[in-house]
Amino acid sequence: MAVLACCIKSAQWAPVVFIVAIVGWSYYAYVVELTAKTVDSAPQQAFYIIFLHVFLGLFMWSYYQCVMTPVARVPKEFYLRPEDAEKLNEEVTVARQTEILEQVAAHLPTNCRTPSGSYRYCEKCRCIKPDRCHHCSTCGSCVLKMDHHCPWVNNCVNFANYKFFVLFLGYALLYCLYVALTALPYFIKFWTDGLEGAAKFHILFLFFVSMMFAVSVCSLFGYHLYLSCNNQSTLESFRPPVFGLGLGADPNGFHLGSWNNFQEVFGEQKLLWFFPVFTSLGDGVVYPTRSALQPSYSSMGITGAGAQDSMGIMGAGPQDAHSTSIDM
Repeated sequence: MAVLACCIKSAQWAPVVFIVAIVGWSYYAYVVELTAKTVDSAPQQAFYIIFLHVFLGLFMWSYYQCVMTPVARVPKEFYLRPEDAEKLNEEVTVARQTEILEQVAAHLPTNCRTPSGSYRYCEKCRCIKPDRCHHCSTCGSCVLKMDHHCPWVNNCVNFANYKFFVLFLGYALLYCLYVALTALPYFIKFWTDGLEGAAKFHILFLFFVSMMFAVSVCSLFGYHLYLSCNNQSTLESFRPPVFGLGLGADPNGFHLGSWNNFQEVFGEQKLLWFFPVFTSLGDGVVYPTRSALQPSYSSMGITGAGAQDSMGIMGAGPQDAHSTSIDM
């Protein structure tokens, strides 16, 4: 079993290796085959190289942050004590289970409920789920503000790295468009017999690959900008949160207005919006809702700057969490 688990973990890195390999080849094809061997003008060569490294640097920095940032885990106070968890498992009636959960979660800051009006409880992790938290079967734990588990970054897209993920998509799109547009004149020469040598094949595939990725990334980038401006995660767009018995699902429950929604992800420091450094507001546990708007995250006792400090205490949790399907 240990060998199988090791093989599965290694295989999960295959998409990341594929992305890095494609980017590595595109760098060689652009710098060597296109710029050095095909472009004749020295100023044009300098222009091509400088802006390539700007877009590529921001793209790979965002990608690295998205891949390597640890997931935001549930704080330890949300986990049930062993005796409470055993008592809950032994109860056979839903009413009694609900009563136990209400006693345990009475002091916890949660607004989201199950459709039946009870607190959201994860049987695998044995914890009360904070708002917008879901269990990831791949990570084997509950994740704060889980958006989805992305195989292309081998990580959960969640509260801790969602800004990095959106920037990764944006800079990937810019990088692909830049490569495609600057390679376009030489791609045209390929079809008019004005381009000779082995470089023409690299340029041909460079244009096709960059355009293919640009088209696919464009729709995904636009979708996540839409989600950011509407304060929704991918999971919430399919299964809206429920805020209490009889209230029903509310897809706009966390909607604070497009500007406030955007700032919740990217922060209040505009100069840092375009860099993959953590500036998101809040702590990943408590969120202002439309029914009880707060003027800012300062009223919640934490800001974007304080969130960075809180990330260090989010990793606490039991070590015996097992894999299960995503549990709302």
